[in-house]
Amino acid sequence: MSSVLELARPEIVALSPYSAARWDPALVRLHANENPWRSAADGTRAGLNRYPEPQSSELVERLAALYGVSPGQVLAGRGSDEGIDLLVRAFCRAGRDRIVVCPPTFAMYRFAADVQGAAVVDVPLRAAEGFALDADAVLAACTESTKIVFLCSPNNPTGNLLDRDAIERVLCTLTGRALVVVDEAYVEFASAGSLVPWLARFPHLAILRTLSKAYGLAGARCGAVLASPEVTELLRRMIPPYAVTVQTVEAVLDALQPARLEEMRRHVAQLCAERERVAARLALVPLVTRVWPSAANFLLVGSTDPGRLLEAGIRGGLLVRDVRRQPGLAQCLRVTIGTPEQNDRLLASLEAA
Repeated sequence: MSSVLELARPEIVALSPYSAARWDPALVRLHANENPWRSAADGTRAGLNRYPEPQSSELVERLAALYGVSPGQVLAGRGSDEGIDLLVRAFCRAGRDRIVVCPPTFAMYRFAADVQGAAVVDVPLRAAEGFALDADAVLAACTESTKIVFLCSPNNPTGNLLDRDAIERVLCTLTGRALVVVDEAYVEFASAGSLVPWLARFPHLAILRTLSKAYGLAGARCGAVLASPEVTELLRRMIPPYAVTVQTVEAVLDALQPARLEEMRRHVAQLCAERERVAARLALVPLVTRVWPSAANFLLVGSTDPGRLLEAGIRGGLLVRDVRRQPGLAQCLRVTIGTPEQNDRLLASLEAA
């Protein structure tokens, strides 16, 4: 057994996966209690009357090529959320183990731990240093019961990239001690590349990727856990057999065609340009005290009266995210970058406030 699996729950390591109906497209399927006729409303190529292939080989291979890993290092699921949930359930025993998170950050890490009954230890980002990762504090917080450290880079909702040297230090120190999960949901909007090449160095590293943001497929619900084959195989034992639907598989495969990928890159470049334009304009709004630099498709905005700005946006027919309940963000809002027209409407509404 590899050291990374020694960190997992023994009962999950020993778990026999659900035995799904045999997958063989060359044979007529009379073994899975499916309806032989397609619905008149079914517009898919594969047919919704048939169960999808568990962990579609075509989808996994395409995601592996997209992210530069082997198919054995990919687990496809329903967005990053499912990956987070599976990782926590695979590695954390209820009432005994814990995770470390660095607030303010994505709330799903804590939610998944709460559902599993795992404790959560907060190691706040250093707000005075642009929400920098405190590697010393993270390592000091890790005990024998710590099974996962979650790091989000670019971080949601602050938008900043975490320092790579700090991440590397955490990884080096926690070898054999804890799984380190780096959430790269917004990395396509950042100038720095992915940490995927680090997977070869660190078997206890897992990376979360999603097609919800840059690829415009939030409604399709498709994400991936990239990790060592031992970790992805462990998660395959737990994931429901038909988690990724036929519609999702086909939508992703279509979106990853070369012409669509080029369109995605143009959209990402436009969103990054709009991010800088909107940031400069927001900084001039009288009620705005600060606009933090961002490597994502959103901006963290401080205000003397965030409630008033929220109301102004609603009057303009636009919603921004209220993040005031998150630690250290009592006077902040998170603004997603939209189309130029949507951004202009938002700016006009906030300036009028």
